[in-house]
Amino acid sequence: MKYVDEFREPQKAEALLHEIEKLCQILGKPIKLMEVCGGHTHSIFKYGIEEILPDTIELIHGPGCPVCVMPKGRLDDAIAISQNPNVIFTTFGDAMRVPGSTTTLLQARAQGADIRMVYSPLDSLQIARENPDKEIVFFALGFETTAPSTAFTILQAASAKIHNFSMFSNHVLVIPALKALLDNRDLQLDGFIGPGHVSMVIGTDPYQFISQQYHKPIVISGFEPLDIFQSIWMLLQQLVENRCEVENQYNRIVETQGNIVAIEAINEVFTVRENFDWRGLGEIPNSGLKIRTKYAQFDAELKFTIPNLKVADHKACKCGEILKGVLKPWECKVFGTACTPETPIGTCMVSSEGACAAYYKYGRLSKVAKKNIPEISQITISQEPLPACGNSR
Repeated sequence: MKYVDEFREPQKAEALLHEIEKLCQILGKPIKLMEVCGGHTHSIFKYGIEEILPDTIELIHGPGCPVCVMPKGRLDDAIAISQNPNVIFTTFGDAMRVPGSTTTLLQARAQGADIRMVYSPLDSLQIARENPDKEIVFFALGFETTAPSTAFTILQAASAKIHNFSMFSNHVLVIPALKALLDNRDLQLDGFIGPGHVSMVIGTDPYQFISQQYHKPIVISGFEPLDIFQSIWMLLQQLVENRCEVENQYNRIVETQGNIVAIEAINEVFTVRENFDWRGLGEIPNSGLKIRTKYAQFDAELKFTIPNLKVADHKACKCGEILKGVLKPWECKVFGTACTPETPIGTCMVSSEGACAAYYKYGRLSKVAKKNIPEISQITISQEPLPACGNSR
């Protein structure tokens, strides 16, 4: 049995930080590490981890927030489905305020659409049972973390012969996104802090291409302060020893082969799309999931007419560059002024995993040089539980 305070002990964090500082001195150069998951981004800012790391380490925030990478066109499609008079549209809460080209799901609900927040696709299935005269649509989004729950819900709907239920699938895959980032010559990275929750499902083997083809180290990490410190130490140790390997710091949760039952459910229900449009990254081949023909009766894209248009982002919004790790949130001119969690212009300010939301909530970090940073032993580490990677992760 492990208690959460075991992963938040300041003395252990101080010891790890000391070892990290020694490795940075050996390397003697700036190091750029990307944390892929938005859950890591929020942990890093919640606990002040970036502020006490050596100045030579720069943490880059990756595209691991599924709400953030959702393009406006897909939001418009979801809103169009929800506005059908016989539809009850269900969604996770953090998708309610994501801006489409003209409105949000929350605003569409205020205008009369029957849009309901749920905590699981099974909640949507229950609504379908209770409303046989309505068409119930679930807004399915997220990486491989949430794809199994969508798949199992469709299998249950098929078994129970519930015909008034469908999914608007926007599930995306992390591996093609990482390949797209690694092929971007403008982004020079030294290593990756790998996503813990996605890796619970897919395991560690799919990341081998990062070390074998691109010669970059990656460490799958947990989300507590000591998890992140240890993962950074492991990455620096690889760099010092001139190694490029896939290592698993989160081995209390993540197994090499992943969750076989979950993977089989995904493969049974879904097939890979030829292309899927990502906010900031553009179209990435083989990066999305669509429902197989075998389960076409549960595919909302086939049941309903949708605009299916590409829509450009707001000119002032830099979410795309932030998701690619090219810019920091404070480099966006509307960050914290015109764009806030209450009045978001871009998706990165909406989601509980968005980089802009993390910067805004935990101090609005700016490009001002770090100074007067307290010793780690003086930092009070919050005992409140971290948000999970989210309902939509």
